[in-house]
Amino acid sequence: MLGTGRGGPDTAMVAAARDGDQQALDALVADSLPLVYNIVGRALNGHTDVDDVVQETFLRVVRALPDLRDPQAYRSWLVAIAVRQVRDHEQDRRTTQHRRADLDTAEEVPDPASDFAAVTILRLGLTDQRREVAEATRWLDGDDQALLALWWLEETGELGRADLAGALGLSGRHAAVRVQRMKEQVQTGRTIVRALRADSGCAELRALTANWNGVPSPLWRKRFARHIRDCAVCQGRTAGLLPIDRLLSGLPLLPLPIGFALHHLNAVPPAVEAVAHATTWGASHGAHALETTRPGLLASLPPAPIAIGGAAAVVVTGVLILGQLTAPAPEPAPPLAVPTRTASPPPSPPPLPSPQSASATPEPSPSPTPSRKKATSTPTPTRTPPAAVASSPRKGVGVWKMPGLSTAFAKSGASWYYTWSTRREGVTGPRADGFVPMIWGSGSVTPENLAQAKSAGPYLLAFNEPDLPQQANMSVEEALSHWPKLMSAGRVLSSPSVAFGAATPGGWLDRFMTGAEERDYRVDFIALHWYGADFRTQPAVNQLRSYVQDVYKRYRKPIWLTEYALIDFSNGTRYASDAQQAAFVTASTRMLASLPYVRRYAWFGLPSSNTEPNSGLFRHDGTVTRAGRAFQAAR
Repeated sequence: MLGTGRGGPDTAMVAAARDGDQQALDALVADSLPLVYNIVGRALNGHTDVDDVVQETFLRVVRALPDLRDPQAYRSWLVAIAVRQVRDHEQDRRTTQHRRADLDTAEEVPDPASDFAAVTILRLGLTDQRREVAEATRWLDGDDQALLALWWLEETGELGRADLAGALGLSGRHAAVRVQRMKEQVQTGRTIVRALRADSGCAELRALTANWNGVPSPLWRKRFARHIRDCAVCQGRTAGLLPIDRLLSGLPLLPLPIGFALHHLNAVPPAVEAVAHATTWGASHGAHALETTRPGLLASLPPAPIAIGGAAAVVVTGVLILGQLTAPAPEPAPPLAVPTRTASPPPSPPPLPSPQSASATPEPSPSPTPSRKKATSTPTPTRTPPAAVASSPRKGVGVWKMPGLSTAFAKSGASWYYTWSTRREGVTGPRADGFVPMIWGSGSVTPENLAQAKSAGPYLLAFNEPDLPQQANMSVEEALSHWPKLMSAGRVLSSPSVAFGAATPGGWLDRFMTGAEERDYRVDFIALHWYGADFRTQPAVNQLRSYVQDVYKRYRKPIWLTEYALIDFSNGTRYASDAQQAAFVTASTRMLASLPYVRRYAWFGLPSSNTEPNSGLFRHDGTVTRAGRAFQAAR
């Protein structure tokens, strides 16, 4: 019983689910989930509460479904519930925000890895004016975000105008007026995006942006729009804009992120039973996979749909709506009990070359062969059979130059990468847009590098291990003095990535975050480095989890783990074996997937030596290491 595109699910499916057919209910939820995710995700612009609002929407759908009179009205009814939940969430959020009095409970920033404009660009491969439209949506007023979500889906063929008007509780004529006003706002956002991205010779615009913090807002939309309207230079940049409707028609729904979970359905009262069973449909049936959250049940479920009674949880681990099959469910995450941590701080990562003099290129390249003691034996490269490659927007790598770099990156399954600089280091191919720039240190804070970083996309990594003399080697005060320039270059900006002690009271990062707060400087997420000296898999995973949890408890911001591996720097440099690295990759990525605030991670690194111990994923001859095979399978 497949969905019928714009018309919604098959009415027979809806009727069967309404009348108590548990298998039909599963199929109906799986069919409806991408639509609801796109509505809520775009309306909240990827806020960390998206999962909760989607879960609450489906709780209400399951509870109220028996009272649905007309199965043909299911889609409009579903959309109306989703929009109502978005409105309720925003109202509750504003009420709660007014009651908050301390900074420790300040509002969380939107998930940098889930910003719907950025995700739309990256995952649907948008180019040119379609990219501008996606970026322009950030300039909408909050009240228009839900309308945008509905109109976007109308333009892509997923909703009809009657669905849109019914969801808003408006007449068709009134809905048309609201849509037109919202489109005018998007058009204004497009002119701002184009003017800001252009290498404009407008001195007045440069002066105007000098006082802007890089965050779109209604006030700055008015200021920029007024300037563009009155400026011949900037007005000329906005010529040739195609109608928005033409740019959006034919775009598919965004696929759900791998690991997206409806775990709150476990709270459904016994009177309302949601079915928990795994369904795997072939490519001709789409790719909806439902899994139970109850420990032990998943292993006993056959691939065919089998009903399991009782109030159970439904977890969607991946809905790839373009005909791909979902991967098997991950093993349960390690227990959350945190062992006692060692008194010594985490070891520092391999040193990178220091910035050159002012006359040389100010950005260093990462060193693939840090100083270390020679190993007593040399591993022999062996060719390994191809591995199944899983992709995830969370999965990334640190990259430096090597033969076949682009091919290795494509084979790794990573969705993003960085090079410790604002240069892409020659990575090409369909995944090249996953580049995230970094301003390495004080010598890298140049107009050229800042411009390159700004043009690369919304994300910017800041200052590589400023707490180490052999790395960026910056004082807190020096880092804070450069911070306004970084805020202007990155719309989503990381903290400096310290080598260790990120959660230590009075440590380098703690003092930086305090100074940034006092100056009202923006830090959108925390970038972390971690290297494990204990090569046993479970202790290493526990230590990493403990460190990440401590950092989150201290700052309550999303986390990107931008460097990590098993390397011991306590006495020279000692690497775990390839087998130990592989086991750790598998276990650590599963653990990180269980921490919702860990938005991304990057393994150190993509290149691997053919002859010497290291933690890399691909050798220079193109063969994959055991750690690389584990990384390919990781999510």
